[in-house]
Amino acid sequence: MNRERKKWKKEWQKEYRKQQKKNMVKYKGWGYFFVAPFMLGFIICTLIPQLMTFGNSFFENYKEGLNQIGPRFVFLKNYIEIFTPSNNGDILVFKYLGNTVLLWLIGVIPQFLFAFVLALIFTHRRIQIKGKKFFITVIYMPNMIMASAFSMLFFSLFSNIGPINQIITAFAGDGAKIDFFSRTVTVYFMIGLMNFLLGVGSTTILIMSGIMSIHQSVFEAAIIDGASTFKTFLHVTLPMIKPVLLYCLITSMITGLQMFDVPQILTNGIGTPNYSSKTLVMWLNSYLGTSKNYGMSGAISVVMFIITAALGIIVYKSTIRKGEKAEWN
Repeated sequence: MNRERKKWKKEWQKEYRKQQKKNMVKYKGWGYFFVAPFMLGFIICTLIPQLMTFGNSFFENYKEGLNQIGPRFVFLKNYIEIFTPSNNGDILVFKYLGNTVLLWLIGVIPQFLFAFVLALIFTHRRIQIKGKKFFITVIYMPNMIMASAFSMLFFSLFSNIGPINQIITAFAGDGAKIDFFSRTVTVYFMIGLMNFLLGVGSTTILIMSGIMSIHQSVFEAAIIDGASTFKTFLHVTLPMIKPVLLYCLITSMITGLQMFDVPQILTNGIGTPNYSSKTLVMWLNSYLGTSKNYGMSGAISVVMFIITAALGIIVYKSTIRKGEKAEWN
């Protein structure tokens, strides 16, 4: 009797599971449906152009006057030319990479420091600022302005006949007029200031979101244990927002290596003075804009991709201790 009951129960459970599977709504295929538009856009607009750029880098393809030279397969000739020293003995890719990194650092270091201070002030429980939302909006506003428009504004402000020089001459005479675009220090200052203003708002908001995601009980536990404000920041806040900081740093670095519009417009595409503010993308644009050398520009793009990927991996590896990767995932 018990055997028959067990057998009947097992068959009933089997039939019930089968019926459940039959009536169950399957959502497995919907994931692919929702991902499809992004993947289609990525393949058409990003992956295919990247593969074409990589293929182009092995060809000689440019215009000489009205004559079209190529496309002619030259294999690694373009890459060899990139790393060949110029008449001055400079390897241009390293020179312009150094300019790019330096210009990025001048803007990003104060940007992160300022964003950190603002984020801590805006998220601190004991600091109650009237009109906090207004100040956050004002800080973020430069992000909404196009970098090219920002560059034109600075060009107008600091030109030889601009308001800044007019103020200087009004107080100190014509002899005190400063040619801001003929000095490396002033050009670097202007580009760094613009990059700082364009990025500080978004960085502040991202750091704020990271701090606000930490539960208040964690801070209360640190206070009960006798931790000071500085120690709470150092041992609680900083480690817990590390993923946000890493994201900000890597995205900022990628944006910095692609720096183009600010120095291009500010220095009229020349990179004055003496090419000291010419970036990698400005160098790339000089091949696309003047000689129409698509093969060389493709090779420079591939080198830039490798440099960006290598620096991204270095930053990622250097900011993560052993065992943290598994915790984040």
